[in-house]
Amino acid sequence: MTVIPDAAKKVPLMFRAQTSGRCQLQRLVKGQEPDAVLWADEWTDKTYPEAPVFDAEVQTRSYTLSWRFVTNSGQDDGVIRPVIGAKGYPFYPGSSMKGIFRRACTAEQAARYCGKPLSGGDYEPGLLRFHGGYPIDTSWTEHLVDIVHPQQDWQVKNDNKNAGAFVQISLYRPTLQFGISSTIPLEPQEWETIWSIWEKAFSTGIGCRVCAGYGQPENQAGDLLYKCRLKGQGQAAKLLDGTGEFRPNVFRAAIRGHALRIFGGLTDERTADRLIDQLFGSAMDKGTVGLLSLNFRPLKLEIATFGKGSYSQPTYEVEGELIWHLTQKLNPDKREALTKLIAALTRFAMLLGGFGKSWRRADHRLFLPDYYDEDYKPLIGCHWQWAGERSLAIDVKVRKLDKVGEFINEVRQAAQIWMQVQGVAPTSDRRAPWRESWHPDNVQVWGRVAEEAEDSEAIHWLHGPYQDAVPSARISEGSIYDTHITGKVGQIGRIWHRMYPVVRLKPPENPGSKPQPVLTRKYLELLTFFPDDSLESKEFLQYLSAQADRARGFQKLWS
Repeated sequence: MTVIPDAAKKVPLMFRAQTSGRCQLQRLVKGQEPDAVLWADEWTDKTYPEAPVFDAEVQTRSYTLSWRFVTNSGQDDGVIRPVIGAKGYPFYPGSSMKGIFRRACTAEQAARYCGKPLSGGDYEPGLLRFHGGYPIDTSWTEHLVDIVHPQQDWQVKNDNKNAGAFVQISLYRPTLQFGISSTIPLEPQEWETIWSIWEKAFSTGIGCRVCAGYGQPENQAGDLLYKCRLKGQGQAAKLLDGTGEFRPNVFRAAIRGHALRIFGGLTDERTADRLIDQLFGSAMDKGTVGLLSLNFRPLKLEIATFGKGSYSQPTYEVEGELIWHLTQKLNPDKREALTKLIAALTRFAMLLGGFGKSWRRADHRLFLPDYYDEDYKPLIGCHWQWAGERSLAIDVKVRKLDKVGEFINEVRQAAQIWMQVQGVAPTSDRRAPWRESWHPDNVQVWGRVAEEAEDSEAIHWLHGPYQDAVPSARISEGSIYDTHITGKVGQIGRIWHRMYPVVRLKPPENPGSKPQPVLTRKYLELLTFFPDDSLESKEFLQYLSAQADRARGFQKLWS
């Protein structure tokens, strides 16, 4: 009998249990290749180089997804990974394909194509056979290891991190070929009808996590609620292999978080969480399908690198269309309320923050370039602005400092209207007890006009005192630097700093024409502050209040 040394170690990770010493896709060990990367390499190394080909009688069409795609095989505890089919290729199962196809049919179409129940408990099968979808080539083997990092509670509610980063295996921008066949010959015209039904079903996304932007077709044709165009720059997500990736789910994460803050200032904790799960979906308990589905269609995207040594960080510059679709039918009143709500929340995110890593800070490359005179400095902040004539004209609701408070009240009003059409009465006297509940007793917004990018004043307070000591006048130094107000790595601070570009409207040159949006060199410098009972908070608010009488000093805009 032949003895194979270390036989257990020769078993591919795919077939090992998720336990210590065998395979742990969720574990990172410093200095070692992660099991998740080895798992993916072993899988793709043994996959056939040729993609599966459907039989000649199967009708096929191919579609490209706008970002990542994942189906959950359900085989490994705690890890989401694709269903794997012929030749080792990941695939979208025919049963799933039939399920969403049926939902897009009329009752008559569903009976003809998918089958119908008969009296006596029997069932008549439909005409169509759904063969699933496979990638058309091997490009899906790149960038398979995906990182999911839930942060909602930590970002909004308290300082407790309930979870870290999780690995899942998903396909990056694959092109999938889907197959459908019929038990009887069909005319070409009827096949066109069948594919139009499939495209209607496909338009809302396929696979898992569709409400977070996964599984969305490149050319989406769903029930459009709101669309805008924007562009930004900042820190790209770093995958386990060190490569950078711009991840469109940053939009959903930021806007979901802002919705939670707004609702948390209007009702109690439990009701606010329920409203959010209804809008954006949830994986808790039995799971909730959200009303909103997001898609981001990039028009320009560049991934680069900034910084040196251990501070080297992948970066993005991106411009594109952010699109929100409705996933379910709503009556006209609810639909109108939801449309206004998601538009208001998106504009709120643009006015006071940004998207992705370090969204609470203005991009130091633009507003404090001297910070990088020394090579070895971390990349801080991001910068987002509206793009395209339509968004610059319509989505810019704040063009002057005195409009900030009015706009914030409009956002809260949109949230209250949505609550009311859901039969939920706002009860702001019982707000959620979170660090960032958006209630006038819990947050203040201050602002000033900056004449140009380098006129930012508050950005210096993040790296030094906001007030120098004057011993002769018995004035002590004031500083929030390196405190819980500004936060640090591993700790969320209590202040957001935003440089919001000022866009003015140029009066129309001809009667009947529209005003034209014009970008200026100015910015609204905005501070969003969630003060607590600490001495640092009280002294900083006293300093801001003293600024109100100074030319171009900070003014309180909302509380």
